[in-house]
Amino acid sequence: MLEVAVIGAGQAGLSAAYHLVRLGFTPYDEVVVLDRNPAPGGAWQHRWDSLTMHDVHGIANLPGVPVPPSADTERANAFVPAYFADYEQRFDLPVVRPVAVESVHEIAQGFELQTSKGVYSAAALVNATGTWDRPFIPWYPGIETFKGRQLHTADYAGAAELAGQHVLVVGGGASAVQLLAEISAVATTTWVTRRPPEWRTGDDFTPEYGRQVVARVEERVRAGLPPRSVVSVTGLHLRPQEQAAWDRGVYTRYPMFTRITPDGVEWADGRHEHIDTILWATGFRADLAHLAPLHLRETSGGIRMNGTATAADPRIHLVGYGPSASTIGANRAGFTAARALRDLLKSQAA
Repeated sequence: MLEVAVIGAGQAGLSAAYHLVRLGFTPYDEVVVLDRNPAPGGAWQHRWDSLTMHDVHGIANLPGVPVPPSADTERANAFVPAYFADYEQRFDLPVVRPVAVESVHEIAQGFELQTSKGVYSAAALVNATGTWDRPFIPWYPGIETFKGRQLHTADYAGAAELAGQHVLVVGGGASAVQLLAEISAVATTTWVTRRPPEWRTGDDFTPEYGRQVVARVEERVRAGLPPRSVVSVTGLHLRPQEQAAWDRGVYTRYPMFTRITPDGVEWADGRHEHIDTILWATGFRADLAHLAPLHLRETSGGIRMNGTATAADPRIHLVGYGPSASTIGANRAGFTAARALRDLLKSQAA
């Protein structure tokens, strides 16, 4: 029987594990990190090759070790996993992989985790599974009839495979903005979003504005509502590397189509456009299906939270969820969850 099982070894999971060990939990005997990936790096190892360190918004230092300097041209899917791998080894963190947690059930002493490598039992949980394995594609009439290619950003490998095509990019997030810039250099693109994009300058992103954004997301999860996408709260920012695409008119946005046809899409006014590939840059959902037996979700679809703890059970913490769904937020959430569980388990043992 473990004291704490951490599910996921991305930024949030590693932060939680680091602080749990620092707070006195014995690696492997009292705390383990179960990671479904075959290698360190969390979701970063699965991102597309053209995503460089110049493109990412920056990653926060894991506690105790700063991010090493990187060249702008280094691939994020290689650089960040190497940083995570060094971190795990440096602190001898108790990561076990590959282990997929399939379901979690409550038992008398805590929780039983059914996994791809047998059963684990723990008095408490820190869930840090993120969103990468839950890509979201909305349903539209005719979607099953489309004879071209459909892919999600999770499947995107690079612009070269789309050269010469007419690519429809669906979605109003930062990924859509970046991918439009690189795809439009080799293909014809059309951009559609549900709402008109709200562009902001770098000057808008002050520390005070950041605190307001986090507070708005936190308000939603405290009410048991599903977290909204970051862009729906922050707006979009055009980076210097995307300016050339802006000048070419790539970011001319069209409203959502009403249906998908075998060879394209159609709008409400009857206008039809031939499309070779639909790229769904429509985001992800929290990967929490394995927690379904615990009945944590509200009727509204979200999980009511008190900080990092679920309101339904203070032994269950979600990190990298809602307001902590960023590398900075994940670090803070890891410490908050570790400290809360130390205090809770100590009080139960007394």
